[in-house]
Amino acid sequence: MGVFDKAKDKAEQLVGKGKESAGHATDNQDLEDAGKRDQLSGETKEAGHDLRDKAAGAVQDAREAFRGDDR
Repeated sequence: MGVFDKAKDKAEQLVGKGKESAGHATDNQDLEDAGKRDQLSGETKEAGHDLRDKAAGAVQDAREAFRGDDR
């Protein structure tokens, strides 16, 4: 995963956590729910990027095995 993608995903989760906390402190359920959605969105994106990177690594490993590369 690119460093930029990872930072964006983590930032989205952090903003969500802040919204959730602010919503809880002010008894604003809509803000609290929005924060939870932001956190979930960031976590989902991060998991998707991780899967993409693992798949790319598996493809690269298969190519190297097929070629007989021992790097």
